[in-house]
Amino acid sequence: MRLALLLATVLVLALPRMGRADAAENARAAALQLLSAIDVLAEAQRAPDQVEALTRAIQAHEAGLSALREGLRDAALREATLRRLLDQQQARVSRLLGAMMAVERIEGPAMLVHPQGPLATARAGMMMADLAPAMQAEADAIGAVVRELAELRALRETAIDALGRGLASLQDARAELSQAMADRRNLPPRVGDDETRMLALLDSVNTLEQLASSLAARPAGASADLPVFEAARGRLPLPVVGSLLRRAGEPDAAGVVRPGVVLATEPGALVVSPWHGTVRYRGPLLDYGTVILLEPGEGWLIVLAGLDVVYPRVGEVLAQGDALGLMPGGQVAGDEFVQADTVAGRSETLYLELRYNGQPIDPADWFDLSG
Repeated sequence: MRLALLLATVLVLALPRMGRADAAENARAAALQLLSAIDVLAEAQRAPDQVEALTRAIQAHEAGLSALREGLRDAALREATLRRLLDQQQARVSRLLGAMMAVERIEGPAMLVHPQGPLATARAGMMMADLAPAMQAEADAIGAVVRELAELRALRETAIDALGRGLASLQDARAELSQAMADRRNLPPRVGDDETRMLALLDSVNTLEQLASSLAARPAGASADLPVFEAARGRLPLPVVGSLLRRAGEPDAAGVVRPGVVLATEPGALVVSPWHGTVRYRGPLLDYGTVILLEPGEGWLIVLAGLDVVYPRVGEVLAQGDALGLMPGGQVAGDEFVQADTVAGRSETLYLELRYNGQPIDPADWFDLSG
């Protein structure tokens, strides 16, 4: 019940982003909203007005973070597509180099004569002349892909930190001001007069503008090439190496029926992201252990429960295969040989659930459960 309530809450929080416009437009709108909040903050004089202005600025900042996460997930998918394109281009270049090296091993007189006659010899010469420009074109294309990958990676690494610092600064300022008002002591300096904090907020605005410009500058049709979560149905890899212990709808030893599957894993096993997505929640929940909610697409949630160590933060954008954390039992216990409920030596369990618009979906239709 508590897990269902948590999922419903996360879904409600995501509703304003359903049916959203282009990610670049959302990022630019968030930048304008934050800039307007900064203007109000700079003009606020009375303490209650400052608290209200700080609250508005925090809300605008949170909206900016939401738009940023949306754009970064798109960027992560674009990076995955570019990596596949880069691999294909490198394979083509390797084949061209192999052909040229094979030709170089042929001695001069034999290379000048084609077994099909002079015309074929001339055509072969023209083809050889075209190899150099083709090689240069392939090199230029690879260079463009590498540059775009570097830009995407730099944006992903710095954007969240920039907005996170600005938001933390606002929250600290509001807490300090509210406490000073409650204690009836001298108020701290106005945030509008704090050059460091104001510059941090403007840095957040610039980050959102940079994101909007980067997304708007994508080649036409780039989004059509992005991997879509719905297209991965039936071929998603399991997030951990393990064995299927219980299918969806099968009661456990206590007779409890859940809509997800239970996987038996090795102690301390590494859990990875099965798809690109945004971490919407992480934290302990009753006897589920640590729960992670990963949003791979609009309306979709992948639920993973039972981890011990968790790496990503809430709001972080992950690529497929990125590490999520570790299962319990990594430290060897003295009674490791007398543990119950093991499957082929796998004594830990990971709960995996999939939901769309709040409704559970059988993971067997999406994940490869044969492992």
